[in-house]
Amino acid sequence: MLLLTMCAGMFLVQLDVTVVNVALPTIGTGLHAGLAAQQWVVDGYAVALAAFLLTGGALGDVFGHRRVVLTGFALFGTASAACGLATTAPLLVAARAGQGVGAALLLPGTLAVITNAYPGHAERARALGVWAGVSALALAAGPVLGGAIVTAVGWRPVFWLNVPVVLAAALATARLVPRGERVPGRRIDVAGVATAAPALGAGVYAVIDENLVAAVVAAGALVAFFVVERRAPDPMLPLDIARRTLPATFVSAAMNFVGIGTILVLTLHLQGVWHASAFEAGLEVLPLFGPLSVLAPVAGRLVARFGPRPLMVAGLALGVLGMLNLVLLGDNSGYPALLPTLLGLGTGMGLLTTAVVTAAVSDVPAGRAGVAGGINNTARQAGGALGVAVLGGVSGAGLPAVGVIAGLLWLVAIGVTLRAPRDNPVARAR
Repeated sequence: MLLLTMCAGMFLVQLDVTVVNVALPTIGTGLHAGLAAQQWVVDGYAVALAAFLLTGGALGDVFGHRRVVLTGFALFGTASAACGLATTAPLLVAARAGQGVGAALLLPGTLAVITNAYPGHAERARALGVWAGVSALALAAGPVLGGAIVTAVGWRPVFWLNVPVVLAAALATARLVPRGERVPGRRIDVAGVATAAPALGAGVYAVIDENLVAAVVAAGALVAFFVVERRAPDPMLPLDIARRTLPATFVSAAMNFVGIGTILVLTLHLQGVWHASAFEAGLEVLPLFGPLSVLAPVAGRLVARFGPRPLMVAGLALGVLGMLNLVLLGDNSGYPALLPTLLGLGTGMGLLTTAVVTAAVSDVPAGRAGVAGGINNTARQAGGALGVAVLGGVSGAGLPAVGVIAGLLWLVAIGVTLRAPRDNPVARAR
């Protein structure tokens, strides 16, 4: 029950990544929002989530993950209600950013609770397989559920749906998750929080909006962050953990760059170019999400037996083949021609997700599970936000351009995985 309750938090976070995609054309019409504003409905959430994930993980390690998860549910539910009530695009984007802050507390918190509850490597890998499977189920449910709701009653109930789920999950968390005490000697790295959030948030914003000022702010904040972390007595990002998780961090970022960016591009393409309805578009991307949902729990058992690297390489290779299929497509290609991309990417991510998360949290010192989860999830969410911006931006040149960029990035990720040192969690067999 504890595992399923934590999965509920992950389900909400991931559901709101994709449930909005199929609603974007309807939101644009209802709020008189252009394409740029529609992208910010997606990226307002992603930027805030990326900016505060490290902070969320660090807060959980200091104050206890139960408290932080409950706070995350409260913020997420309140912001969801505000999304449903928004009357203009800027108000909707602001409320989506509020959802992102709540999600930044939920993601590392739920992952840390699971990591601490399953200390053995094999049982942890299986538990994370369930966690990843629920995450994949949320991604799959998002387009179908969102499409059905939008088609039947409009886009606002897409957000109101979160509120009762949040209430139920918060009550279960309060009952099932042990009450953690504040760790003696641990304290909030205020300077780290003050520099990490603008470094991550402004960095993602700079790429999305091609904003030079934001890029300068991000670069300055990033330099300041590393300076203060080297000097902090209790840093929010211990550099030894950052170095150890670097291969998994890169692959996580590449995974979501391609996965989330491609999902947005394909849902917009199905509706805008191939004239599918919101509900039809949700159904047509199911061949991507089906394998992802089914394989993630199975991958947990395989990772427990063989280690992360074989599954990471296999998943990335299948994804590369699927994305390169886009090179063959044009605006007049039929839906069957898109199926190899959907199946290749879905199967690849199904093998990859559990493996890369397991590698990220393996062999982390006691009391640092939140930080490790924060690093991994920061990479994933920042990668997803950048994927929406970059792949969404080049999609005007056609699906082949998206396929080339995505395929090349995952080829690089294969190289990073294969070159990970033998003592790195990515390379270690169990």
